[in-house]
Amino acid sequence: MATQTTTLNGVDIERLRETIHNLKGNPELAKVQHRATNEWVDGAHCRTTVSDYYGAGEDREHAQRFELHADEPDVLLGEDRGPSATEALLYALSSCLNTTFVYHAAARGVQIDELRLDLTADLDLRGFLGLSDEVRNGYSNIQVTFHVKSPAPRETIEELVELAQKRSPVFDMVTHETPVSAKLELG
Repeated sequence: MATQTTTLNGVDIERLRETIHNLKGNPELAKVQHRATNEWVDGAHCRTTVSDYYGAGEDREHAQRFELHADEPDVLLGEDRGPSATEALLYALSSCLNTTFVYHAAARGVQIDELRLDLTADLDLRGFLGLSDEVRNGYSNIQVTFHVKSPAPRETIEELVELAQKRSPVFDMVTHETPVSAKLELG
Protein backbone atom coordinates (compact mmCIF):
# COMPACT_ATOMS: atom_id res chain seq x y z
CA MET A 1 0.00 0.00 0.00
CA ALA A 2 1.48 3.34 -1.08
CA THR A 3 1.82 6.13 1.45
CA GLN A 4 0.19 9.37 0.39
CA THR A 5 2.18 12.52 1.06
CA THR A 6 0.25 15.48 2.41
CA THR A 7 1.60 18.84 1.34
CA LEU A 8 0.49 22.39 1.99
CA ASN A 9 2.15 25.35 0.29
CA GLY A 10 4.58 22.87 -1.25
CA VAL A 11 5.74 21.69 2.19
CA ASP A 12 5.56 17.99 3.13
CA ILE A 13 3.60 18.33 6.38
CA GLU A 14 4.38 14.84 7.69
CA ARG A 15 8.10 15.29 7.08
CA LEU A 16 7.97 18.72 8.77
CA ARG A 17 6.25 17.24 11.83
CA GLU A 18 8.72 14.32 11.91
CA THR A 19 11.67 16.75 11.74
CA ILE A 20 10.27 18.86 14.57
CA HIS A 21 9.67 15.72 16.65
CA ASN A 22 13.21 14.44 16.02
CA LEU A 23 14.78 17.80 16.90
CA LYS A 24 12.78 18.02 20.13
CA GLY A 25 14.00 14.54 21.06
CA ASN A 26 17.62 15.17 20.08
CA PRO A 27 18.62 18.86 20.16
CA GLU A 28 22.14 18.03 18.88
CA LEU A 29 20.58 17.25 15.49
CA ALA A 30 19.42 20.87 15.26
CA LYS A 31 22.98 22.21 15.01
CA VAL A 32 23.91 23.31 11.49
CA GLN A 33 27.10 24.81 10.10
CA HIS A 34 26.92 26.54 6.74
CA ARG A 35 30.10 26.93 4.70
CA ALA A 36 31.07 29.14 1.79
CA THR A 37 34.23 29.93 -0.16
CA ASN A 38 34.63 33.28 -1.87
CA GLU A 39 37.20 34.02 -4.59
CA TRP A 40 38.06 37.31 -6.25
CA VAL A 41 37.67 37.21 -10.06
CA ASP A 42 38.65 40.78 -11.02
CA GLY A 43 37.61 44.34 -10.23
CA ALA A 44 34.55 44.16 -8.00
CA HIS A 45 33.59 40.73 -9.39
CA CYS A 46 33.88 37.77 -7.00
CA ARG A 47 32.38 34.30 -6.84
CA THR A 48 31.08 32.47 -3.77
CA THR A 49 30.78 28.70 -3.85
CA VAL A 50 28.53 26.69 -1.55
CA SER A 51 28.86 22.92 -1.79
CA ASP A 52 28.86 21.34 1.66
CA TYR A 53 27.54 21.87 5.17
CA TYR A 54 27.14 20.16 8.52
CA GLY A 55 23.64 19.09 9.48
CA ALA A 56 21.74 16.33 11.30
CA GLY A 57 24.96 15.27 13.01
CA GLU A 58 27.21 14.83 9.98
CA ASP A 59 29.04 16.52 7.12
CA ARG A 60 26.86 16.60 4.01
CA GLU A 61 27.11 17.61 0.35
CA HIS A 62 24.47 19.66 -1.44
CA ALA A 63 22.83 17.89 -4.39
CA GLN A 64 24.71 20.37 -6.57
CA ARG A 65 27.44 22.96 -6.18
CA PHE A 66 26.08 26.52 -6.04
CA GLU A 67 27.97 29.50 -7.43
CA LEU A 68 26.84 33.01 -6.65
CA HIS A 69 28.50 35.94 -8.41
CA ALA A 70 28.73 39.44 -7.00
CA ASP A 71 29.80 42.64 -8.72
CA GLU A 72 28.94 46.31 -8.69
CA PRO A 73 27.01 48.29 -11.28
CA ASP A 74 28.88 50.46 -13.77
CA VAL A 75 28.19 53.61 -11.72
CA LEU A 76 30.22 52.02 -8.89
CA LEU A 77 33.09 50.95 -11.20
CA GLY A 78 31.88 47.38 -11.66
CA GLU A 79 30.73 45.49 -14.72
CA ASP A 80 27.30 44.43 -13.36
CA ARG A 81 28.02 40.68 -13.57
CA GLY A 82 25.99 40.01 -10.46
CA PRO A 83 24.18 41.78 -7.65
CA SER A 84 26.30 43.73 -5.21
CA ALA A 85 27.04 42.18 -1.83
CA THR A 86 24.55 44.54 -0.20
CA GLU A 87 21.89 43.48 -2.72
CA ALA A 88 22.75 39.85 -1.95
CA LEU A 89 21.91 40.61 1.67
CA LEU A 90 18.41 41.60 0.52
CA TYR A 91 18.22 38.29 -1.38
CA ALA A 92 19.18 36.39 1.78
CA LEU A 93 16.78 38.33 4.00
CA SER A 94 13.82 38.07 1.65
CA SER A 95 14.43 34.38 0.95
CA CYS A 96 14.64 33.56 4.63
CA LEU A 97 11.54 35.58 5.55
CA ASN A 98 9.66 33.93 2.69
CA THR A 99 10.64 30.39 3.71
CA THR A 100 9.96 31.05 7.38
CA PHE A 101 6.52 32.46 6.55
CA VAL A 102 5.61 29.51 4.29
CA TYR A 103 6.88 26.80 6.67
CA HIS A 104 5.03 28.26 9.66
CA ALA A 105 1.88 28.73 7.57
CA ALA A 106 2.06 25.07 6.52
CA ALA A 107 2.67 23.93 10.10
CA ARG A 108 -0.45 25.85 11.17
CA GLY A 109 -2.53 24.54 8.26
CA VAL A 110 -2.78 27.97 6.58
CA GLN A 111 -3.07 27.91 2.80
CA ILE A 112 -1.00 30.53 0.96
CA ASP A 113 -1.97 31.19 -2.66
CA GLU A 114 0.60 33.90 -3.39
CA LEU A 115 3.47 35.48 -1.47
CA ARG A 116 5.77 38.26 -2.64
CA LEU A 117 8.14 40.35 -0.56
CA ASP A 118 9.31 43.77 -1.74
CA LEU A 119 12.43 45.15 -0.08
CA THR A 120 14.05 48.56 -0.27
CA ALA A 121 17.19 49.56 1.57
CA ASP A 122 19.07 52.85 1.86
CA LEU A 123 22.85 53.11 1.69
CA ASP A 124 25.15 56.15 1.80
CA LEU A 125 28.45 55.31 0.06
CA ARG A 126 30.39 57.92 2.04
CA GLY A 127 30.76 55.40 4.88
CA PHE A 128 32.08 52.59 2.65
CA LEU A 129 34.48 54.94 0.87
CA GLY A 130 35.81 56.36 4.13
CA LEU A 131 34.62 59.87 3.31
CA SER A 132 32.72 60.27 6.57
CA ASP A 133 32.95 58.60 9.95
CA GLU A 134 29.49 60.02 10.67
CA VAL A 135 27.86 57.80 8.04
CA ARG A 136 27.19 54.13 8.61
CA ASN A 137 29.05 51.74 6.25
CA GLY A 138 25.97 49.58 5.73
CA TYR A 139 22.27 50.08 5.20
CA SER A 140 20.69 52.79 7.32
CA ASN A 141 17.33 51.00 7.07
CA ILE A 142 15.57 48.16 5.28
CA GLN A 143 11.84 48.10 4.56
CA VAL A 144 10.04 44.82 3.85
CA THR A 145 6.50 44.63 2.48
CA PHE A 146 4.70 41.27 2.50
CA HIS A 147 2.11 40.84 -0.27
CA VAL A 148 -0.02 37.82 0.62
CA LYS A 149 -2.99 36.19 -1.06
CA SER A 150 -4.68 33.63 1.17
CA PRO A 151 -8.17 32.57 2.24
CA ALA A 152 -7.03 32.93 5.87
CA PRO A 153 -8.26 35.89 7.96
CA ARG A 154 -6.10 39.03 8.04
CA GLU A 155 -5.28 38.44 11.72
CA THR A 156 -3.78 35.04 10.89
CA ILE A 157 -1.65 36.53 8.11
CA GLU A 158 -0.50 39.33 10.43
CA GLU A 159 0.53 36.69 12.98
CA LEU A 160 2.50 34.87 10.28
CA VAL A 161 4.28 38.09 9.26
CA GLU A 162 5.25 38.64 12.90
CA LEU A 163 6.29 34.99 13.23
CA ALA A 164 8.42 35.22 10.07
CA GLN A 165 10.31 38.12 11.63
CA LYS A 166 10.58 36.39 14.98
CA ARG A 167 11.84 33.05 13.62
CA SER A 168 13.83 33.96 10.48
CA PRO A 169 17.56 33.28 11.06
CA VAL A 170 18.62 35.99 8.58
CA PHE A 171 16.21 38.57 10.08
CA ASP A 172 17.77 37.75 13.45
CA MET A 173 21.31 38.19 12.08
CA VAL A 174 20.41 41.52 10.44
CA THR A 175 18.58 42.96 13.43
CA HIS A 176 20.92 41.69 16.19
CA GLU A 177 24.68 41.83 16.36
CA THR A 178 26.28 38.57 15.23
CA PRO A 179 29.89 38.00 16.27
CA VAL A 180 32.16 37.73 13.21
CA SER A 181 35.86 36.96 13.43
CA ALA A 182 38.45 37.21 10.70
CA LYS A 183 41.98 35.87 10.42
CA LEU A 184 44.71 36.11 7.82
CA GLU A 185 46.56 33.27 6.10
CA LEU A 186 49.21 34.34 3.60
CA GLY A 187 50.23 32.08 0.81
